[in-house]
Amino acid sequence: MLHIVDDEAVVRDALTWLATSRGIVSRAYEGALQFLQQVDSGDFDPGGDCVLLDVRMPDMNGVAVFDHLATRSLTARMPVIFLTGHGDVPMAVDTLKRGAFDFFEKPFNDNQLMDRVQEGLAGSRQAGEMAAVHARLATLSTREREVLDLILAGKMNKVVADELGISMRTVEVHRAHIFDKMQVKTAVELAGLLK
Repeated sequence: MLHIVDDEAVVRDALTWLATSRGIVSRAYEGALQFLQQVDSGDFDPGGDCVLLDVRMPDMNGVAVFDHLATRSLTARMPVIFLTGHGDVPMAVDTLKRGAFDFFEKPFNDNQLMDRVQEGLAGSRQAGEMAAVHARLATLSTREREVLDLILAGKMNKVVADELGISMRTVEVHRAHIFDKMQVKTAVELAGLLK
C-alpha cells in the first residue's frame, strides 16, 4: 500500500490518482500524526508498503516522521520517498544517507515517481518476507537449529544423528518439525528460503 502524507489536498488527490492509474492501492493522510497513528497500529500490507512523505507539514515535518520510522527500524519495511518544494541538497543527501529510499522535488516527473514507488513496494515485500522467515526461524528450538545447520550443510540423517549423538529417528522428527515450522516440503526448498 502506498501511504501519501501531505498537507495539501490537491497533492494528495493527484498522487492518489497516479497510484490508482498504476494499480497501486493507496491511503492518503493530511498530516504526519494521522499517519503515525496508522503506523503504530502495526498493520502492514503483505503486498508491501511505501511512503510518499512531504517535508513541510504543519503538525510535524517529514524529516521528524522519517526519524520516527528509522528509530523503530521500519524504513526497510516502509521505504520513504520524500517529496518537497522546499528541499535543498544537504537535506536530500542527509536523508538518503540515513536510509530514505529517494528524494523528489516538486514538480516531479509522474512516471519516474511511480516507478520508484513500485520499486519501493517490491523492496518492502521482500523485507516483509524476510521478516516472516526470521520469525519462523525464531520458533525453532536449539536442537532444531543444530539439525537445521547440518541439513543445510547437505548431511544425511545418519550423519546428523552421529554428529549430534542422537538416534536417526530423533533426527527425522526434528527434520519434520523444522520443515513444518519453516513451511517447506524439501531440504532444497529450505535452503532456497534461507539463502
